[in-house]
Amino acid sequence: MTQQGVRWTADQVLALAPDAASRKAGSKLGAAGPWSEAGSSDEGTVWGLCKGSGSKPYQTVVDIADASGPAYKCSCPSRKFPCKHALGLLLLWAGGDAAVPTGQAPDWAEQWTAGRKKRAQDKRPPAEGGSAAGSGDPEAARRRAERRAERITAGATELEQRLADLLRGGLASAEQAGYGLWDETAARMVDAQAPGLAARVRELGAIPASGPGWPVRLLEECALLHLLDQGWLRRDRLPDGIAATVRSRVGLPAAPDGPSTRDRWLVLAQYDTADAKLTTRRIWLYGEESGRTCLLLSYGAAGRAPEQALPVGLALEAKVSVHPGAGQLRATLGERFAPPAPAAIRPPGGTTARAVARYGEALRDDPWLDAVPVTLDRVVPTPDGGSWQLADADGDGALPLAPAARSRPGLWRLVALSGGAPVTVFGECGHRGFTPLTAWPEGAGEAVALC
Repeated sequence: MTQQGVRWTADQVLALAPDAASRKAGSKLGAAGPWSEAGSSDEGTVWGLCKGSGSKPYQTVVDIADASGPAYKCSCPSRKFPCKHALGLLLLWAGGDAAVPTGQAPDWAEQWTAGRKKRAQDKRPPAEGGSAAGSGDPEAARRRAERRAERITAGATELEQRLADLLRGGLASAEQAGYGLWDETAARMVDAQAPGLAARVRELGAIPASGPGWPVRLLEECALLHLLDQGWLRRDRLPDGIAATVRSRVGLPAAPDGPSTRDRWLVLAQYDTADAKLTTRRIWLYGEESGRTCLLLSYGAAGRAPEQALPVGLALEAKVSVHPGAGQLRATLGERFAPPAPAAIRPPGGTTARAVARYGEALRDDPWLDAVPVTLDRVVPTPDGGSWQLADADGDGALPLAPAARSRPGLWRLVALSGGAPVTVFGECGHRGFTPLTAWPEGAGEAVALC
């Protein structure tokens, strides 16, 4: 795309996929075979017709250059964003000018881009001095917040009693009771409008079936849940930062706090986790000037991927607002001033020992923290018995990989990228080990997504 100077790589395109199935299906459509009348414009639009199972080809168009982020339109019936046809078209475009030459967009693509521009203009806030939409009744909002706090307090009190009953009867009773006991307790926390407590209770239910050593893990998680309960019940005695963290962990929403930070943000990683009711997307950003690492969260209902997607390895200029809480990294992406574009930014790295120390320091502010984002500089993936670790190339330290990371295809991509040589790796370091998410080869080289 001439506006961006450099076309995206295949890895950056596939990082936009809503799930593994879409990534696989989109890869199959990344060749010229099923496409006709494909083209692109200097303004950042890519379009094409993709032959499907029906008599009429699917009309697919992607707007890459919009500062609000990539947007997609396809005439196929898929509810995924982007669909496999949009991914295939972008892969075709990433291959070069021969398959997707620059030209004039057809009418159907022009109509869509014009409609997007008009809707964007209509959504702009009124000029200074103009009337804004009603802000609601603050007194009514205060009463709603008080009622919810009372319900959460009742739920936390009940949960404390259930934990006491468990310890009084012995941990072996948890194995005998099965998942039903915890599922019922989690439902009670949902009724109390404490989704954070409900999620932690559900995790307790799976521990007795997690293999040898489960009583120790169950006791640890019960202790953390007890600590969170007590934090809520005594939140008025806590420092403001810790109190905000407790509210967030319990499940109360919090608006961004303080002024926003405008920076050039590198998209470090993007991955999804899902359960039967919700898909959660996590996107890690690193600010070139601020040096700050932030986490964007977005959600999709049952089986539907979240719409927010950013290509790993590209950078965008935007404003970011952080949420309140001691040691919290969650942020909200605000106004964007340019579309994602290739960048030579890399976050500064450190040793494996420093990564472990950073996690320990973060636990002082947030005892319920599973992991922290860290970048490891000059590490080599090496086998460690039946497992893997990242070893410092210039020292004796090493970090074991988290159990879940050992079975991911990204591990073998990391091993292949390294080839026995040092690499830079960004990921999450926690009590279960290190989960690699993105890697860079020594010297100059593009980011390689590992998840």
